[in-house]
Amino acid sequence: MSEALATLVRKSRSSFYYSFLFLPRAKREALYAVYALCRAVDDIADDSGDVEAKAERLKGWREELDRCYAGRPTHFITRALRDCLSRYPIPKGYFDEVIAGVEMDLTVTRYPTIADLARYCYRVASVVGLICIEIFGYRREATKEYAINLGLALQLTNILRDLKTDGRRGRIYLPQEDLERFGYSEDDLLHCRYTPGFFPLMRFEADRARDYFRRAAESLPSEDRKNMAAAEIMGRIYRETLETIARKEFRVFEDRIALPRARKIRLALTTWAQNRFRVQG
Repeated sequence: MSEALATLVRKSRSSFYYSFLFLPRAKREALYAVYALCRAVDDIADDSGDVEAKAERLKGWREELDRCYAGRPTHFITRALRDCLSRYPIPKGYFDEVIAGVEMDLTVTRYPTIADLARYCYRVASVVGLICIEIFGYRREATKEYAINLGLALQLTNILRDLKTDGRRGRIYLPQEDLERFGYSEDDLLHCRYTPGFFPLMRFEADRARDYFRRAAESLPSEDRKNMAAAEIMGRIYRETLETIARKEFRVFEDRIALPRARKIRLALTTWAQNRFRVQG
């Protein structure tokens, strides 16, 4: 079962796979189970079918999580998750929040303010970070702030990278207040137009993501740094993705911007080594 989950994560081409490489086997397998569940739930929002059918599928996952936490899982993913829960005390409410975030994608296609968007990002990204640190292990409560801020940084980076594909699905995640501020219309975005207002808008959004990366770095207690090596790898890969988008002058409506596999592996290796050296030093 664990090998099947590992294959699922590897085939997804997610940066999560590279961040898990240096973890002990038990933690790695626990994270594979968490990733598989989050991926299964997240995919529902983008699948074909009407909203009611998707809502029923998400309800089914809520019920399956209830069974999992009661010790009676019936799905191969939740059976693996149950093994994870026997080792790591992950609050069920975290998974409920992830599902609530995906439920937002069924009905919410616009976000008036950054506060509205942050609520969504917290559910679909920051809470995943909170789940992960329960597996990594931590001593200081401040590490939760690290997970929250890093999750926001990662999700904001995703949003900038995926403007085109999200637009095709009728979703605009950039806050409406920001579009208005820079004079960039929904129609411009949905038709992938590079207008004079587009580039300052994107620089503004990239700076916001950088600010969350900075907040994450500043909120990580030194005594928990060693255990956060996998999260630091994830952050490094996403930060490099953000800077690649910026170096390409935010031309995200052309080819999807992504780091090559070899680059991700190098970033994972160097970040892991730097993390170990900094802790030992």
